[in-house]
Amino acid sequence: MSAPIFATLGCRLNAYETEAMKELAAAAGLQGAVVVNTCAVTAEAVRKAKQDIRRLARENPGAAVIVTGCAAQTEPETFAQMPEVTRVIGNHEKMQAAVWQGLAVPDLIGVTERVHVDDIMSVRETAGHLIDGFGRHRAYVQVQNGCDHRCTFCIIPFGRGNSRSVPAGVVIEQIKRLVDKGFAEVVLTGVDLTSWGADLPAAPRLGDLVMRILRLCPDLARLRISSIDSIEVDDNLMLAIASEPRLMPHLHLSLQSGDDMILKRMKRRHLRDDAIRFCEQARQLRPDMVFGADIIAGFPTETDEMFDQSLRLIEECGLTFLHVFPFSPRKGTPAARMPQVRGPQIKDRAARLRGAGDAALERHLAAQVGRQHLVLMEGAQMGRTEQFTEVTFGVDQPEGQIINAVITGYEGGRLRAAAKPQ
Repeated sequence: MSAPIFATLGCRLNAYETEAMKELAAAAGLQGAVVVNTCAVTAEAVRKAKQDIRRLARENPGAAVIVTGCAAQTEPETFAQMPEVTRVIGNHEKMQAAVWQGLAVPDLIGVTERVHVDDIMSVRETAGHLIDGFGRHRAYVQVQNGCDHRCTFCIIPFGRGNSRSVPAGVVIEQIKRLVDKGFAEVVLTGVDLTSWGADLPAAPRLGDLVMRILRLCPDLARLRISSIDSIEVDDNLMLAIASEPRLMPHLHLSLQSGDDMILKRMKRRHLRDDAIRFCEQARQLRPDMVFGADIIAGFPTETDEMFDQSLRLIEECGLTFLHVFPFSPRKGTPAARMPQVRGPQIKDRAARLRGAGDAALERHLAAQVGRQHLVLMEGAQMGRTEQFTEVTFGVDQPEGQIINAVITGYEGGRLRAAAKPQ
C-alpha cells in the first residue's frame, strides 16, 4: 500500500488545510487512498472537482477516494452519488484526528456510511490544527475561519460556517516556531480576515493582532496579510501600514464590483467611493503600496454602464493584480434567482477586465525598472518583491534568503533583476 495522494482545489486556506490533513492521515496510518479537497466558490469549481475525482480514480484503480472541502460540505450528496467516491467528509470533520483514524481501517472500500458531514454552523472553534508552514520559504498561518456575512452570490459561509478566530497567543506561538524553523515571511490567512477577533474576549481587531505579532516576533523579517474587506479595516491596521516596514506593502481587496447598485444587490458593505477612498488613504500612508482585487464580471442585472464602473475602478483605485471571476450562479444563493446576464456577455466582460488588469500590471512592472527591491527567493532564480511581484534572476541566488536586487527589466508579467553586490 502507498501513501495517500492529496489534490487541492481553490484557495490558500484549502492548501493550508491539506497540509494539516497530510499530517493527520500520516498519524492515522492511512494508505492507498486519494483525498480531494474541493472548492465551492463557483459552479465551475464544483464541475472541476468532479472532473478531477474521475481522473484520479482512473489513475489510481482500487484506491479509496475521499472527498472533502467546501463543495463536499455544501453538496455532500452530489459527491456521494459518484461511483468513484468512497467517503465524503465535511470541513470540520476533516480536521479531526478521530475521523482520520476511522478512515484508516483496512476495509475502507466496503464502508456503508459514505457521508460524514455535520452542521458547520454549529462549530464554534477553529484551527485546533497547527502546521509548521507549507512551502519552503513562505509560511501561511490560519488565524480565522468562516464568515458571518451573507453576500448574495456566495455559498462559502455554508461551507465554512460562522466566523471563528484563533486567539492571538496561539497565533504568535506558531509564528515564533515558524521563524525558528527558518521562515523569512509569514502570511496571515482566513476566510474573512478582517473579522478576526470579533468573537474573542474584548473583541480585538486585525490591526491589534498585526501590531502584536510585529512587537512580539522581532526576528520575523516579513509579515503579509491576505485578502481583506477594506470597509472593515481598523485604525491599528492603518497605523501598521503607515509605520511598520516589516508589514509588506501589498493588500488584496475583496471589491467584487465598481457599481453602487450592483454592490447593494450583492449585499456588500462598501460602496464605490469607500473603495477609492481606502486605496488613496493607504497609498498616502505607504506610497509603495500595491493592491490586488477580486472583481466579478456579469453579476445578475449588470448593465453595460454598471460594468463600465468596474472597469474604471481599476484605474481609480490603482489596482495592480486583478482576479476576475465570470459570474456563475450557485444554487441556494439569492443571486441565482436574480435576472441573469447572458453567457457571451459575461465572457466578453471578463476578458475586458482581464485585459485592463494586464495593462495595469504592465504599468506597475515598467515603473519598477531601475529600482531596488528586497526579494525573497522562492527558487534558485525566482523570488518576490515586498509588493509580491514575481522576479527572475539570470544567476542562481540562495533559496529562502532575502536578496537586495536591482530591477533591470520585465517580460511575461515578471520583473528581471540582478543581485546588488554586497
